[in-house]
Amino acid sequence: MKSTVEPLEGNKVKLLVEVDAAEFEVALEKAFRRIAKEVRIPGFRPGKAPRRVLEARVGSTMARQEALRDALPGYYVEALKDNDVDAIAQPEISVTAGEESGPVTFEATVEVRPSIEIEGYGGLTVIVPRMEVTDDDVQRALRRLRSADATLVDVDRPAEQGDVLTIDLKATRADDEGKEEILDDVQDYTYEIGDATGFPPAVDEQLTGASAGEDRRFETIVGEGDHATPITFAISVKKVQSKDLPELTDAWVEESSEVATVDELLVDVRERLEKGRLRTAWAALKQKTVPELVKLVPDDVVPEPLVAEEVQRQAAELERNLRQQNVELGQYIDALGGSDVIIEQLRVQAIPAVKADLALRAIAETEGIEVSDDELDEAVARLAKELGQSPAQLRQMFDRNDGVQAVRSDVRKGKALDWLLEHVEVKDTEGNPVDRDALRAAGLEQDAVTEEQE
Repeated sequence: MKSTVEPLEGNKVKLLVEVDAAEFEVALEKAFRRIAKEVRIPGFRPGKAPRRVLEARVGSTMARQEALRDALPGYYVEALKDNDVDAIAQPEISVTAGEESGPVTFEATVEVRPSIEIEGYGGLTVIVPRMEVTDDDVQRALRRLRSADATLVDVDRPAEQGDVLTIDLKATRADDEGKEEILDDVQDYTYEIGDATGFPPAVDEQLTGASAGEDRRFETIVGEGDHATPITFAISVKKVQSKDLPELTDAWVEESSEVATVDELLVDVRERLEKGRLRTAWAALKQKTVPELVKLVPDDVVPEPLVAEEVQRQAAELERNLRQQNVELGQYIDALGGSDVIIEQLRVQAIPAVKADLALRAIAETEGIEVSDDELDEAVARLAKELGQSPAQLRQMFDRNDGVQAVRSDVRKGKALDWLLEHVEVKDTEGNPVDRDALRAAGLEQDAVTEEQE
């Protein structure tokens, strides 16, 4: 089989494929064997009639058409491989010769994955949370440690930072029809001002200065952007207590921690906070780098077939997740307002995913990033472990459906992301440059701990 490729406008190519008569004869012979099983020929059992008899009885046109229908997809895939064409849509195939006899030639027009150029990726800046650990940070951490052994004392004064309040709380919002929807309704809830997770800042602000017996009713916005929702809180303060913290002494430190003195505890707390900040910053760097890269990709380079494919992938993943949670897909669709709403949500998520794919491929191409055979083998082995198969079995399956190229592409994009993480400029929220090596070391240390736990 011979094949060539011609570029066309509109991000398409045309494959010109020629299959000589001898090669097509293999497909033709298979077609005659199938026909022999379906056509009844007097004097022959089903499937045993010779080809010359079948040709005399039914002619060669039927077999040739069946051979073309069955063999052309395989010839097309082989031509894609031979010409390194990354098709992203179904082809339009037209047989140009060989429908009746002789060599077979056909044309296949198909849309391909675009190769794009990314301007400015070498100068990306990613902002991560503040890295500096201050003395105040250390003192707050020490207070939390001492709070575990604190005694609560009733006070007859307005609540202050660090006080513990006993409250009744009701949180509501208006539903789509304007009716009140209860989000939370609790009695005798213990709330610490300045250290209550899961509540908007407005709750702290409203309870600071409140006394036992007072009520607070207020509205605040929870969430951002399209998810921003006005929530109404009704809170009754029933009790205000202060924390009587244990004295910070060597004796308490030795009894309550893994170190023996206050000085050692101060050093230990600061080191833990610094490591935590580094791990948080490293996670933020990995999380924010691709979205920053995506901003460099214009909308007009995103092919619709790739978006549709990504929507299908996300929809399948959503269905699997719902099944694992024992949630009916139909109920979920109805709850969110119908399938059109969900598809639109998935599409909004799909476009940045496609942009990221194109951008990482572009970086890999520009920076000459390749995947070695050893790296490919390691990736296949990891995937085989996740799927509960042997690497040899998975490799055989990939060889049959060209899955190896998909794995190689994923590894290459991963290496492109690693390259980008090494080259973006990293600053904290106060504009200070961040030590990337320290970030990576903290991230690798955390990854090692996570692997050990698993």
